[in-house]
Amino acid sequence: MVAVVIIALTAGAFGALAWAVDKYRSTFGAVLPAGAAIVGALVVWMITMAIGLDGSSATAWIPWILSMAVGGVVAWATAGFVGRTRHARFVQRTTEILAMH
Repeated sequence: MVAVVIIALTAGAFGALAWAVDKYRSTFGAVLPAGAAIVGALVVWMITMAIGLDGSSATAWIPWILSMAVGGVVAWATAGFVGRTRHARFVQRTTEILAMH
């Protein structure tokens, strides 16, 4: 159970960092990349535990490292994709509104 908590906290921290350094962070909330990172990390953790990679001392590190790495990748991907997409839509909508007047 401690592993799940540590992985979730680490993934949440990656999500907070991804939100903090994104230049379009005003277009989405801080919880979005953190939540996506936590979900991604814990799904990978559950899969690696179901496969049985925690049984041997030689492979016990894989669920920890792989889950944290996936959490970081998901956080950065979510922040990048959502930020750029929403910013582009916002600019397009603002341009359309300004073109009317």
